[in-house]
Amino acid sequence: MENVQGYEIEKSILFENNRGFALGHNPAAPQPFVTWQFTENEGGVRDYYWGHYHPDREWAEKDFARRVDDYQYLFKVEEKAPGQEQGEYYRYYSTQRPFDIGATPDTKDNPLVEVVNYEDDRRRPVAGGQIQAWGEAVYKKPLTPKQIRDYELTPAPDNPGWKRSITARLKEDAAKGQELQKEPGQKRNHKTHKDR
Repeated sequence: MENVQGYEIEKSILFENNRGFALGHNPAAPQPFVTWQFTENEGGVRDYYWGHYHPDREWAEKDFARRVDDYQYLFKVEEKAPGQEQGEYYRYYSTQRPFDIGATPDTKDNPLVEVVNYEDDRRRPVAGGQIQAWGEAVYKKPLTPKQIRDYELTPAPDNPGWKRSITARLKEDAAKGQELQKEPGQKRNHKTHKDR
């Protein structure tokens, strides 16, 4: 089982939008039971937030069930079956400030599915530690580059169809000691030092 901040995760539920809830136990903690909301990223890495701490198991179990029921009712999502692929959802992080009214695009053709401001009034690492964010907004369709720029959002690296920037690819390939791969059919426009 997974261990988060000293709490052993005893049970969890994951929804088709890769959000879920977990119940943890740490007998040495002042509040030995906790329920967390989490987001599961590509590769199965979970980012936990919004912890509710409890003195006994009964309260924690009730809180877990209530949070799961409320979330399913509000967002009309089903539990994700083992092996089921994630539905097409696009996540965007707020790296400059917490979300507030009017801080996200919300159009009729691409309505906002969910907004989450992380707890603790601080930015936290997300996307496997690649990004520091205050919260995230979720959509069923991708935002336009203008919307991303205007609202100062950062797309999640695991968004469907996400293409890494050339800078990120260069850094990654340099770390691997490889030359940047070219697009098929792309020709070299310059001579190498050996050809000169």
